[in-house]
Amino acid sequence: MVNVTIAVSEDLKKLLDRFPEINWSEVARQAWLAKVKQLEFLNELTKKSRATDKDIEELSAKIKKGLAKKYLG
Repeated sequence: MVNVTIAVSEDLKKLLDRFPEINWSEVARQAWLAKVKQLEFLNELTKKSRATDKDIEELSAKIKKGLAKKYLG
């Protein structure tokens, strides 16, 4: 296994130190693995897509507008 060093703020370090029984390295490994799996799924889902960046931006704007209307009235 290789080591990876990350930097966290002093405030976050203080919060982590409040729970010494937690294996924070394992928490980070699990979070990274979950994120990689999400990205791999998205890549697989979109690999045959012909949508352009502009198409995606327009769709994103419509979704955000719809969500704002739903939740903000």
